[in-house]
Parts: sequence; C-alpha cells; structure tokens
Amino acid sequence: MQTVNIHEAKTHLSRYLERVAQGDEMIIARAGHPLARLVPYASTLSPRVLGLGEATIPEDFDRMAGAEIANLFEGGGA
Repeated sequence: MQTVNIHEAKTHLSRYLERVAQGDEMIIARAGHPLARLVPYASTLSPRVLGLGEATIPEDFDRMAGAEIANLFEGGGA
C-alpha cells in the first residue's frame, strides 16, 4: 500500500483514482502522518425486500373480540 502526501495526492488525483479503481489502496498523509485511506468503492447494501410474506385475514376480522372491545369502551377495564 503506497503512502503519498496531500500535495502529491492533489497533483495526481486522477492517476491515483485509476489505480484504486483497479483494486489498489493508498494512504494519504500530512507530514508523514497517515490521515486517510483511499480504497475502492464497494456497495455493501443488499436489495430490500418489501413485506413480511403472505398473510391471511380471517372472514370475521371485523367482529373479532367485539365483546371485549365494547367492554373496554364502556369502562369495564382489562
């Protein structure tokens, strides 16, 4: 892995980006102290899958727990 100073990196940025695109990695330094690592971009995101699968809604869904819900509205508590 090659180390270059900031001035050299600015001067030859296009050249270094070509090398990085080929798979090389580079260190950019200031006064000999590493500041950043230039590496090839790799997308690590996988495609999103929408939904949780198939679901079945019961025929009596709108009437389920009707008595319990009515009791809660009338102050019957849980």
